Amino acid sequence: MNINVQTKSGIPIYEQIERQIKDKIVNGTLPEGEMLPSIRGFAADLKISVITVKRAYEDLEKEGMIYSVQGKGFYVDNPDIAYLKEKKTLGLEEQLSEWVSGAKESGMSKKDALDMLGILWDE
Repeated sequence: MNINVQTKSGIPIYEQIERQIKDKIVNGTLPEGEMLPSIRGFAADLKISVITVKRAYEDLEKEGMIYSVQGKGFYVDNPDIAYLKEKKTLGLEEQLSEWVSGAKESGMSKKDALDMLGILWDE
């Protein structure tokens, strides 16, 4: 599984793993029933602690994103995708609202803000 961790991002590694796995489930890259890598194997691939992967998997299991089968491993569950998309949209809306407030405070015009968004969107 292709997961990228940034050790200097300030976001805990287990959280980065959780976010990326959630995104893959929501966008269909990880379909229901798909087996996730073993905790040890995944940790070895990412060159991180087994405890970190275990924490990410446990958190995802608590959220109903994945489930475990004793002695077999972890699998993608059947979460409410519409709810997860709405939750993510709400989070993005909050971030965008903060950004707009900052842009207004700096004196940026709406046109310049939209131009910047267009440039960043196309990157």
